[in-house]
Amino acid sequence: MTGYLLRRVGTSVILVVGLSMVIFLLLHIIWPLPGRDVLGVHGSVAQVAAWNRQHGFDAPVTVQYWHYVYKLLHGNLGYSYVLQQPVAKLFAERWARSFYLSGASLLLAVLVTIPLGIFQAVRRDRLADHVLTGLELVLYATPGYLLYIVAIQVLAFNVPVFGYQASQSSSLPTVMADWRDMALPIGCFALLIVAGFSRYMRSAAIDTLAQDYIKVVRAKGLPEWLILTRHLFRNACPPIITLLGLSVPGLLAGNLIVERVFNYSGGLGMLAFSSVKNIDYPVMLAYTLVGGILTILGNLLADITLTVADPRLHLTSPRL
Repeated sequence: MTGYLLRRVGTSVILVVGLSMVIFLLLHIIWPLPGRDVLGVHGSVAQVAAWNRQHGFDAPVTVQYWHYVYKLLHGNLGYSYVLQQPVAKLFAERWARSFYLSGASLLLAVLVTIPLGIFQAVRRDRLADHVLTGLELVLYATPGYLLYIVAIQVLAFNVPVFGYQASQSSSLPTVMADWRDMALPIGCFALLIVAGFSRYMRSAAIDTLAQDYIKVVRAKGLPEWLILTRHLFRNACPPIITLLGLSVPGLLAGNLIVERVFNYSGGLGMLAFSSVKNIDYPVMLAYTLVGGILTILGNLLADITLTVADPRLHLTSPRL
């Protein structure tokens, strides 16, 4: 097992290095000499050249990449010349709000998905299973923004139960306490996650119920609730662990669409939207870099968790 984990960690490190190269090349290609954009049309040719030289943009590409990696290792994600702030500072001010939105939605989705998938597996091919499967497919095929708009129209305007936009407070404790305004963003986001996760949980639960050891414990007369909680639950959860690993980027980046539709100001999704709107390349590429690193990290954590939960899994994994 140790060898497998070391190979996975080594592969992840190589992927992160490769990702940094791709992000740097993208930045170098689309923004090779940013002096003109920073100084504007009033900057003279000499001033632009001096600015590029002062910030190292006239150096060879390999030297620029080394400086880029050196800055990344020291937590420097670049500088937003549009917002006149370091990108790392912008991220630090916003990550907690996005983490709360995505984390609460993900937790709620998991709490719903696991019992829902088990229930559908137990009631396989019955009316309840067909109805729930149909609803899940409809939700899965529905664009997120459409679900959000319908929910706002119905539950915020027609039947004014919740607020039509997310909490506008800059204080995270206040946002967490403002359940009326946060219920729709978290609930709708969780519904979309449930639609994506539930099919995998149902399939895994059905496969587990068909195993011989389930038939044996049933033949011994073990109560059904003990079979479901002690034997089915643990062995049917690996797909959910994998999906949770793939969801790690969303914990930091949030969801751009849900933050935009519900006007969730102060989140990373809104920061990404404004960076695209204002052509703020350093923020866009830092957002992409962080998302890519979190995707790699999420896959690594999922593999480690699965291997610890069931050491047999790494024996069937391909050697890298």
